[in-house]
Amino acid sequence: MKSPRQPAATDAELVLGTEDASLLDIVDNVLNKGVVLSGDVTIALAQVDLIYARLSLLLCAADRVLPAENADFMERHHHRHQLRLARARQRAAKPAGTAGRAVPRTK
Repeated sequence: MKSPRQPAATDAELVLGTEDASLLDIVDNVLNKGVVLSGDVTIALAQVDLIYARLSLLLCAADRVLPAENADFMERHHHRHQLRLARARQRAAKPAGTAGRAVPRTK
């Protein structure tokens, strides 16, 4: 006896799977894989198109778009903090009377 033929899986079933999924599972899967939403907006007056905009939105987890950012974050943060401290020390070391004063020009 032959088994009944299984219908082809839809795109949604391939992405989400066939088991029951909660909203959290769906959002997690979308963020991991990413999704692109595209659309067109036309603003018209008296059947004359005034503004046409094509919009695209990429929705995914940031570590998918910028995979190397996580490893370098603390190093870059420390470097920026050190630069800020050095600039603050330089400002404090300047004589108080020279801040914002123009240097006279000689002929």
